[in-house]
Amino acid sequence: MAKENLLYSKDHEWVRREGGFVVVGVTDYAQHELGDVVFVDLPAAGKALKKGDPAANIESVKAVSDVYSPVTGKVTEANARLSDNPELVNQDPLGDGWIFKASVEQASELDELMDFPKYEEYLKGIAGE
Repeated sequence: MAKENLLYSKDHEWVRREGGFVVVGVTDYAQHELGDVVFVDLPAAGKALKKGDPAANIESVKAVSDVYSPVTGKVTEANARLSDNPELVNQDPLGDGWIFKASVEQASELDELMDFPKYEEYLKGIAGE
């Protein structure tokens, strides 16, 4: 998936729209900061989400980090492949390493996310460039 076709949160999640649903994962920056991912605690289908609330956890050799929901909605599917292959988050964070899919209750929340050029600027600010 081309990173230019995604939206980004300040918590380093990416969002891909698919009709009235979204696919959510962590950015390349996030997986790099985490280091080698060893476990992903996936959300259950049907779990209610509020924008900004933790939806999943990623455990790496360095730390355990929350994956925050960039939208309000409900989990429709979690990436079951991550149960046996959590390293997909490192290997293909914008593709096969997606975390969950969710319905979108408030489409306006998507407008609050950044496009790729804005996310790149945001990362430069973090790096102090």
